[in-house]
Amino acid sequence: MMRKPITPMAPRASQYGIAPELVKKRMAEYPEMTSLLIKDLFEDTPDVIYPSENGIAAIRQAAEAALRKVDMSMIKPGDSVNVLASHHGFTLLGGEPYAELLRAVRDIIAERTGASDIRLRAGVGLRFRETEEYIKRYGLDEHYKGKARGIAPIDEGVAIQTEIGTLYGIKAVYDADWIVHVHNSDVREVHFHRQVDRAVKPFGMSYARIETRSTYHWNMGPRGANFTARAIFESEFVKNKFAFAAFLNMSPSGVVGVSAENDLYVLNDQITVEGLKYYGKIMTLLGEIDECIVGLDFPCPVPYVFAAGVIYANFAGANQDLFDLDKGLPPYTWYTEAFYRKDGKPLIDGVLPVNPAIKMVVHNYAWGGYPSAFFSEHVPTIVVGQEQADLFNSDPQNLSYMKYAVVANELDEAMHFAYKAAKTDKVIIFDGAMGGINVSKSLAELLIRKAPEVSARVDQELMPKWLKQRGVSL
Repeated sequence: MMRKPITPMAPRASQYGIAPELVKKRMAEYPEMTSLLIKDLFEDTPDVIYPSENGIAAIRQAAEAALRKVDMSMIKPGDSVNVLASHHGFTLLGGEPYAELLRAVRDIIAERTGASDIRLRAGVGLRFRETEEYIKRYGLDEHYKGKARGIAPIDEGVAIQTEIGTLYGIKAVYDADWIVHVHNSDVREVHFHRQVDRAVKPFGMSYARIETRSTYHWNMGPRGANFTARAIFESEFVKNKFAFAAFLNMSPSGVVGVSAENDLYVLNDQITVEGLKYYGKIMTLLGEIDECIVGLDFPCPVPYVFAAGVIYANFAGANQDLFDLDKGLPPYTWYTEAFYRKDGKPLIDGVLPVNPAIKMVVHNYAWGGYPSAFFSEHVPTIVVGQEQADLFNSDPQNLSYMKYAVVANELDEAMHFAYKAAKTDKVIIFDGAMGGINVSKSLAELLIRKAPEVSARVDQELMPKWLKQRGVSL
């Protein structure tokens, strides 16, 4: 079952990370590392269309089939259309699958409706120039005939009257006759949305002004903020512009397919079930890890690096069931200081600590651009290379990250120290390995041993509970 390590996701040139050439060695190259395929751990893992022998053509084929089933008759030849995207989609499997879906959406709209004024509006979180980099990287500026732009939550806003009062969207999102919502089903920040209204969330985040999107991060936290996105989407202003949605359907192993619907809530129910079904087992399995060294080795900010389709921020909370809606009161969120005092202790009782299985972090390659000092404060952290330390010291959102971390000259030095200080040889690497997970052999043995019991528990106990909590059936 163990295999040679899967090739990690390649470094990317970005203003938010060190130059790719400075990444001298990947953690998967270190001795004693191996890999496990998700399908080896769980036999019912769904088949994927990407990565596959058909390559990116499989995404185009699936996208065209799904898009031809939706009603586009509301869009007339002279109408303007804003295709809406979110930055996180470009970190999935190298970004090309999401970029291809965005290309296909434009092509099919133009073909079926005769419209030519089709624009791309790609939203971000706190790295305000990130989607500009992706638009250039994937040639989306050319594909959209010069009508592609990145948008940020500090851009000019537009007031949206909702049933709970005035909320604020980004004006450039809604400055067309029609909007098309292009997203993905990756569970990612499940600690925030709790797999509730996952399909609707971007309306309160990627497409919203900072005053409104901050309800997730600073005001209401998990569950409480979900209604803001739904309130915006349910407003007359947005409903009168909404044409359809197209989603890249994800699993921990890769892209399962593409779905498109005129009714976003139909799509929302679909991805709710699939998210629980596809990700429930691997997330529960990762919660069985008793001790480990975590390796960060992926072109993304610290909390968003990937292993087996799960981000590090979720692994930091794997000491409880993130899908269980009966838990989490009072609010719990591990990587926002909104719930912690200056002394690093929770503001209120009930906020669990960072996953105690994480004994040490080796930060071989990860970006800034997102507040991450919480992680280095709560878990001993070794940063590889002075250049990476300097990057974080000059990042306004991470000025204290290195206050809690130490610097190693090279990866071998960092790993030698980590093994000695953490007193474990179990290693999990968040490096975006496609289709599986890169780990040390000792951790692989643990995961293989635990997988059958976890699979049965999710099928027989957890899935029925998760679905009942959300009022959704298979």
